[in-house]
Amino acid sequence: MSLKNKKILITGSTGGIGYSLVKKFSVRESKICATGTNQEKLEKLKSEFKNIEILNFKLNEHEKIEEFINNVSDKIGGIDVLINNAGITLDNLSIRLSEENWKKVLDINLTATFLMCKFAIKKMLKNKSGKIINITSIVGHTGNLGQANYSASKGGIVSFSKSLAIEYAKKNININCVSPGFIQTDMTEKINEEFKKKLIDKIPAGILGTGQDVANCVAFLASEDANYINGETIHVNGGMYMS
Repeated sequence: MSLKNKKILITGSTGGIGYSLVKKFSVRESKICATGTNQEKLEKLKSEFKNIEILNFKLNEHEKIEEFINNVSDKIGGIDVLINNAGITLDNLSIRLSEENWKKVLDINLTATFLMCKFAIKKMLKNKSGKIINITSIVGHTGNLGQANYSASKGGIVSFSKSLAIEYAKKNININCVSPGFIQTDMTEKINEEFKKKLIDKIPAGILGTGQDVANCVAFLASEDANYINGETIHVNGGMYMS
């Protein structure tokens, strides 16, 4: 799975999964542009890993996404692989969920992801190749209590990724999704032990996943070993989706 010198754009680079993605592609000697909104964490990534550029960008600024893609391309010399990992949660039961928080989650998780794909694809068409991996979530397939907005956004990513995969398959551009289950991150560390035990009981593997588990799958899809995989969603959840 050679990814040496591949130009990789990773959004949401400062989170738990994002860090694992940056680490994975750095080890593979890719040329990385890491993006996020936490400048301190971005600077830490730059100091820790080689072959990495950083850009602070807010994905809710939709009108600036095309310019952002152009900046990334200039900064690392093109875009071979786009990994849409960024996302937010604003959870609440549906009858208490405000329209504002519904829109905020869809604006970042769904609309911004689509626009990132749209403008990255324009670059890839000129290069006559490219790969896009969109990070979704198990709840985009199963739903989850208090996450109507998040579930809708992640399910929407799966659907539009299939459409894009059909549109650009003959242009040598592959679009796939990776759907993590419950992964060990700073967020899951804050879950109380009783609820965490209930989650783990639903996972046949009996453990939470790691960011590395997700990164391994993403790296495979980004490589030439996955050239004939298109429009698919690979689940990384220890078998939880079967339960």
